[in-house]
Amino acid sequence: MENKPNILTLTNFTTESGAFYATLNLSYQVFGPTLHTAPIVVVNHALTGNSQVIGATGWWNDLIGPAKTIDTQKYTILAFNVPGNGFDGSVIDSYLDFTARDVAQLFNLGLEQLEIKSVYAIIGGSVGGGIAWEMVALSPQLAQHLIPIATDWKATDWLMANCYLQEQILNHSSRPIEDARIHAMLCYRTPESFEVKFNRTVNDKLGVFNIESWLAHHGEKLQQRFQLASYKLMNQLLKTIDITRGRGSFESVVAHITANIHIIGINTDLFFTPTENRKTYLELQQLQHQVSYQEIESIHGHDAFLIEFQQLNRLLATVFESLKK
Repeated sequence: MENKPNILTLTNFTTESGAFYATLNLSYQVFGPTLHTAPIVVVNHALTGNSQVIGATGWWNDLIGPAKTIDTQKYTILAFNVPGNGFDGSVIDSYLDFTARDVAQLFNLGLEQLEIKSVYAIIGGSVGGGIAWEMVALSPQLAQHLIPIATDWKATDWLMANCYLQEQILNHSSRPIEDARIHAMLCYRTPESFEVKFNRTVNDKLGVFNIESWLAHHGEKLQQRFQLASYKLMNQLLKTIDITRGRGSFESVVAHITANIHIIGINTDLFFTPTENRKTYLELQQLQHQVSYQEIESIHGHDAFLIEFQQLNRLLATVFESLKK
């Protein structure tokens, strides 16, 4: 399970903004049965994540693995790294060149190079789920099942505002990664989550509130493992999620998507709000699309998709049980 990323070389790629790349490396990892021997589940990582979805440092071990909800004895797991996320050692300095749709296009080109014409499911949380939306918008018959978690098909004004502040911090702070992460944690969690965890307690050793030392710890921890160029790029992708840009209405775009869509929101998400998720669900339902909507109930906000594994397993069990059947 600790297999190193494999590298695909993509050539002559032009981004939405018109930037030309003669070559781009796209790295990926495969878990479970080898490709083309079992149904494929594509897993898209979140902002600071990577392709190591399971294993000693895997970020979705509670969901994916042998005899887990997404069973690696029955499904091949394929996870790409967003080019420039730094996990494979490469970064992209020109972060404004790219949008979420560009990355979706790169992932789809990677699938083509791997001779994969269709997949059983595409699943992703947060920006990874937004990229999943963009993938099926680009290739409407690619997936039998689309599972966007704690995300939506577009970035709202609220989300873009927070991404703008993140960008300002990343470009102007003397401690860009630490300070941007501290701000981001205020969006990823909720006031209730902080109250339960800290309750205004003080760290006597440091002479600060425990919430302050906790936020500082998260900032320092990310600074040690993440690169500034990677953070800027991933933030840019987050704010550019929009499957309708340059294409017309939401109705006209999703009309071509053949996947069953299983939306999972979080009742306290401050980033991709459940209100927006429910709107998307109702629109799809009115269009008579095969769609379901479920919610994780948690005090922890956006990060609940990385915390509430018992609920997530239960919500996805019916989806993957139907896949098995």
